[in-house]
Amino acid sequence: MRTTEEIIENIKHVLEEKVAPSVAKHNGAINFISFDDGVARLKLSGSCSGCAMSQITLQRGVENMLKHYVPEVQAIVGEDDDEAKEQGYSPYMPRDVEPDWKKLVREK
Repeated sequence: MRTTEEIIENIKHVLEEKVAPSVAKHNGAINFISFDDGVARLKLSGSCSGCAMSQITLQRGVENMLKHYVPEVQAIVGEDDDEAKEQGYSPYMPRDVEPDWKKLVREK
């Protein structure tokens, strides 16, 4: 049985070596926050923060990869970086603002 510290190091290694290169191509980052009771908490930064596709990336890509390489991971929870907007990144679909539908919907 591995220690929590060993599991955390393994999670960080997978994020740095296997996840970071892919999300960095889109000016994003997914970083480790914590691991407790089988759940890895991850911070979505840069263009990943608030991105509509980030949850799909997390669930289908990152979670499956972490479960494969780190069997102790049972689930992941993603949290948006609150400072992303200050760094020039705004969510694709902001949660607290009504979208400008004229820009988003094509007229027939």
